[in-house]
Amino acid sequence: MKRNYLCYIIFLFCSSSLTAQLKLLPDANNFDKKFLKDIKYEMACFALLRGKEIEVSSFVVQIQKKTGLLSVYTSLKMYSTGEQWIDTSVADANTLKPVYRSSHNPNRELMLKYRKKVTGFSLIKKTNERIQIKEQVKESFFDSYIYPYILGALPLSSGYKGNLPVYDFKPGSTNNIKNTRIEEVKSNMYESEMTGEHQVWQVSIFEESSGEKYDYFIDKEDRKLWKINILAADGQKYILYNKELDYNPIKSVFDKKETLRLIESGSAVIKGVTYKKDNENEGLLSGIAILNINKKQFAPIGTSVLLFPYTEYFKEWISLNEKLRKKGRSIPLSKEAAECIKATTVYDNDGHFEFTGLMPGSFMLYTEFGYVHTSLRTEVIGYTDTYINGMFAGSSERTTSYREGSNAVASIKKIITIRKAGEKIEIKLKQTL
Repeated sequence: MKRNYLCYIIFLFCSSSLTAQLKLLPDANNFDKKFLKDIKYEMACFALLRGKEIEVSSFVVQIQKKTGLLSVYTSLKMYSTGEQWIDTSVADANTLKPVYRSSHNPNRELMLKYRKKVTGFSLIKKTNERIQIKEQVKESFFDSYIYPYILGALPLSSGYKGNLPVYDFKPGSTNNIKNTRIEEVKSNMYESEMTGEHQVWQVSIFEESSGEKYDYFIDKEDRKLWKINILAADGQKYILYNKELDYNPIKSVFDKKETLRLIESGSAVIKGVTYKKDNENEGLLSGIAILNINKKQFAPIGTSVLLFPYTEYFKEWISLNEKLRKKGRSIPLSKEAAECIKATTVYDNDGHFEFTGLMPGSFMLYTEFGYVHTSLRTEVIGYTDTYINGMFAGSSERTTSYREGSNAVASIKKIITIRKAGEKIEIKLKQTL
């Protein structure tokens, strides 16, 4: 009996000691501040519906650290309705104690100021119910909205656990401070379409205030947030992926002003026709074009034709994408570079297009269009036996030929050079086989 009682006392002591060690507070030295830095990134949000990922919104995060404050600004835009959810959370940059919080969305308005008391208001838009907030708080806590963005500053390791007390205002609640539990930390791998594999910490979170579960995939080296898995209280699942808009492996310097000048400030003209010369042959003849037989499939009216200034920047971008295409990845153009691509359309049934206002220089033209590919097929339908004087002399095939149509896509590019101002060049943007 005494032994059982002693074991029980030891168990309680160890449990209480463990709990105290795992409680994470804003003014404690649990966070490595070098990982809390200025950054802006965008995440694509997908809902999981019947096993498929459906993109539903865009989530932009901006973190600023200045004048002693750490500020987190987020904007969530719903694609189906165009509605925006804008949130702000500000904390002391040294202690991470909350200072200010606001939320603006179609359902409510919220504004909080954190001092010795939490003051502010909550407005439910549907009912126009306005609640004045004035709550005395004695314990130390984080704002519920900022904690996801400081997880990467914790000393993460396999098996790491902890409790973060967070303030999350809920109308009618008598206690708005609840624990956010770090239930598990383990090693994992994140596969980026652009940059390949990354070693990450998978941090599993449970929010007592919302009943939601989160998995944050945080880079082990620079603590970049790559991915978030969300299991909402109603069972709906969401996945957020970092769009990596800051990724730029291109070393060549991009000069927007000079690049725009190449396509806007000149007097040269490119006139062209674009078509695919269809090849009806199959089998051993599939790679042979027969003169005057293969039919030209002109690009339909309205087909886009793009003109790229063939600068060192664009050359490098094209080369990198050709290499990455084999791995199923691609590098998007920056917004500024994309604005320097000139576009026109095919304007008649014979595939004609033109570009004007060009300066001397090299350019790459590209187009892609669908067409009906016609193939000539030969099929054996029987055999004819030959007899001479009653003796079998041989057999020959009886065949029939027919044409068969199928949908196909032509992708065509061509590099040309304008050598002098005012030059008029006529080209064929074609694919022969």
